Amino acid sequence: MASAAAAAVINYPLVSGLLGFAIAQSCKFFTTWYKENRWDARQFIASGGMPSSHSATVTALAVSIGIQEGLRSATFATALIFALVVMHDAFGVRLHAGKQAEVLNQIVYELPVDHPLAETKPLREILGHTVPQVVAGCILGILMAIVMRLALGSS
Repeated sequence: MASAAAAAVINYPLVSGLLGFAIAQSCKFFTTWYKENRWDARQFIASGGMPSSHSATVTALAVSIGIQEGLRSATFATALIFALVVMHDAFGVRLHAGKQAEVLNQIVYELPVDHPLAETKPLREILGHTVPQVVAGCILGILMAIVMRLALGSS
């Protein structure tokens, strides 16, 4: 009985989304350690990389709302559209902005040392995601929503 009361207090979509984000960011942290043999705590909050934490978060949110309120609810429709916009932005606008930053950084590196912009701080180049990174985040989000529903029960 106590677990049913606790599950009723927990906001299932919120917890699913936050855990999806945390797991995706943790994957990036451990992937960096595995690939580069170094610990980089910035990976817990960094954007870009595999899997997309943005995609995991919004997908977990949308799927858990769909499970909780039904696929015909206005809240699910809103969450789904929000998720699609975020994922499109991740592999579209943000990915291309990162590629432009890479080109701009190369231009600045090639400036003569006496040029006023030669000391400009480099722009961040890893801003967006590739399609596989977004898909991996989406799959993680779906799994997180399902696992959380099973863990919390059907209250």
